[in-house]
Amino acid sequence: MGHHGHHGAALGDEPSARRVIHSESVYTGRIWDVVQDTFELSDGAEPLVRDYIDHPGAVAILVMDEEDRVLLVRQYRHPVGMALWEIPAGLLDIAGEDPLDAAARELAEEADLRAGRWAVLAEIFNTPGSSSEALRIYLARDPQAVPEHERFERTEEEAEMQWAWVPLQEAVQAVLAGRIHNVSAVAGVLAAAAARANGFSDLRPADTPWNAHPRFRASGG
Repeated sequence: MGHHGHHGAALGDEPSARRVIHSESVYTGRIWDVVQDTFELSDGAEPLVRDYIDHPGAVAILVMDEEDRVLLVRQYRHPVGMALWEIPAGLLDIAGEDPLDAAARELAEEADLRAGRWAVLAEIFNTPGSSSEALRIYLARDPQAVPEHERFERTEEEAEMQWAWVPLQEAVQAVLAGRIHNVSAVAGVLAAAAARANGFSDLRPADTPWNAHPRFRASGG
């Protein structure tokens, strides 16, 4: 049968404080820094040293219309040398901006859309072995076009974006066939398909505190 090390309590990740002896920035970048921490795994243990990317985090939006189509955007990503199908997303790079406000702003700026209903779809650490980047994916339903005169001027990289409304089931098949690789698109599409099976009743409200985000955790949610 295999053993079950988890009894009674709901399965979930939890904060786990370790004693940090020394922390310094070894690289300072435009959006994120590289930090080197020296810390103890347990009291008196030999200190460990880890370098990681200290990242402000990001939000992404899985937009679904009344026909169960999802909005995908194709964008060139230089580190991987590919044009990827993604979902609208943006960095939390404005100090003090609420994540939901950031998501609504990104959706308006990138896709000229507003949404009537918002919920939290999933929360992810993109690469927890090497980065503190936390990602919250929202489900946005009842999309409406932003009026022409209120639309955002797009810059070079964003000007060549391509958009597509894709049936959810077709997007799921693309993920399973290995044709979509972006983490927020993969997670958003699969989570939306799972949530839809129960009429989206399991999803959390859009304003749920984001306690997993390292920077929000530090300030008490």
